[in-house]
Amino acid sequence: MEQTITVEWIDRGREPQCPPDPNFPRGRDCDVSNGVNPSCKTDLPYPAKRCGYYFLKCDTCGQTALITTAGRPDDPRSFRMPCKLVKPGN
Repeated sequence: MEQTITVEWIDRGREPQCPPDPNFPRGRDCDVSNGVNPSCKTDLPYPAKRCGYYFLKCDTCGQTALITTAGRPDDPRSFRMPCKLVKPGN
């Protein structure tokens, strides 16, 4: 299934206060789908400008998510979430 995810940046206007997690020097691929298929996935602008949020909305199923950023190398670079069109138990 072809889907489009709208990504909106919400700037908090703060610079990072803590050092980045050295385990993710090239960003994180965040997956909260729990293996559900189909799922909605998008690449994110990486790295983020500074502390803030990405508001994500799948234009196909309407699923939404809010993901935080800190403007550091360990910011999320992609996000996957379960598709709302999948019925529980499938």
